[in-house]
Amino acid sequence: MGRLAGLIGGFLLCLQSAWAANIADELKVFEPYLGTWQASFSMGEGQVNDVSRWERALNGTAIRTLHSINDGAYGGESLLFWDNKKQRIVFYYFTTAGFYTSGRIEVKSKHEFVAYESVEGNQDGITEVKSTSRFKNGAFTVSTQYLKNGQWTKPEQRIYRPSTKSVKFK
Repeated sequence: MGRLAGLIGGFLLCLQSAWAANIADELKVFEPYLGTWQASFSMGEGQVNDVSRWERALNGTAIRTLHSINDGAYGGESLLFWDNKKQRIVFYYFTTAGFYTSGRIEVKSKHEFVAYESVEGNQDGITEVKSTSRFKNGAFTVSTQYLKNGQWTKPEQRIYRPSTKSVKFK
């Protein structure tokens, strides 16, 4: 049984590698992020568990991300893609809270990128978001700042590690 499980696991890794090979060149920075990730952190008075899934989409011309916080209390979905006209990576993020963002991504290195977002319809006064993501040693760190009521917040840092959990929506 152990040998069969090893063969199946090897096959799945090869399949994921084959899918990653079919990603547009401009999106290759996201290859290490493909899969499911989890970060746990404190926010306000409670503990937050964020599960995120990154996958190849639209025949490799886009990356789709899904995430849910605390088993679906909040969640969102993004599509990241190369915009030929703008000559940059752009994205749209839609949330279960009824607002959305649009933005651009600057690739800093093969292990780091910065996302700049404009927020539409947020009830907490957030109008912009800036986040820096760094992939290192099989995990990634996201440092995020919010422009809220005209003031930038202090950066919040979260570390995402591989997970077997599922993204859930209610």
